[in-house]
Amino acid sequence: MNTTPTKKTLRGLTVAISISDNDDLAALGLTAAHLEDAMTEIARHLLALDTKLVYGGDLREKGFSQLLFELVARYCRENEGDDATPAVVNYLAWPVHMRMEATKLEKFQADLTGIAELQCLAIDGAPLALAQRLSLASYEPSEQEWADGLTAMRQTMRQASQARIVLGGRVRNYKGAMPGIAEEALLSLQVQQPLFVLGGFGGCARDIAQTMGLVPAWAGSGPDWAQRDAFLAFGSDALENGLTLAENRLLARTVHVDQAVMLVLKGLLERPMLEEYDDVRKKFPPPH
Repeated sequence: MNTTPTKKTLRGLTVAISISDNDDLAALGLTAAHLEDAMTEIARHLLALDTKLVYGGDLREKGFSQLLFELVARYCRENEGDDATPAVVNYLAWPVHMRMEATKLEKFQADLTGIAELQCLAIDGAPLALAQRLSLASYEPSEQEWADGLTAMRQTMRQASQARIVLGGRVRNYKGAMPGIAEEALLSLQVQQPLFVLGGFGGCARDIAQTMGLVPAWAGSGPDWAQRDAFLAFGSDALENGLTLAENRLLARTVHVDQAVMLVLKGLLERPMLEEYDDVRKKFPPPH
């Protein structure tokens, strides 16, 4: 009898990661390095389980997109020859890439060949081929284009993924109709997409956890942001992520990366939960 243990895998699963800097880190005794470490460890474990990752980054220097690309490049080198190559897709919303020089976009794509895919999107969230984008002149988008383009990108990412992880997130000086992580989390909740809220690193994710009743209010809580009250419609049982209420409350407050990773993987490995969401997802086509 073959007693070789079966390797756990999340092959075929696409997970969206929502992360950005926030102003709460110092008040929590944390630094930006803690946030980066959390993202790196979560992404590393997901890649090891053959998961596809999607992220809506803006390619800024030393930003989270570059951190993710470096991680994937290192992982691919260490696992050269594997049949299943880990992948990451970085979605670029219309206002993000339209303010970039075409030559810079070309260089980014060339440098990322075999590591990651850059997917430019039209204003309505539809895929835009790089050749099409390169034929357009760069310009500074209007505030309305920022709001429409970012929302459309987030809807497209929701449709392309089966689960979402949120952590950090600024709630001031953001572009769009509401803080980015808030909109991405809200879109997931509206269609019962499995959602993992890591609130221990502060920011928008902490506010979401507090509004949903997962963690109590804390002294560092800032002023309300646009549409925060929309989360009042979702109780602590609305995350649909395979974890118990106690586990979600722990995930929403822990600052221990290993503990957060363990809980996220525990939930994601609940495959029946993900299959149920796939059935729901078919009812919500992309916006374009």
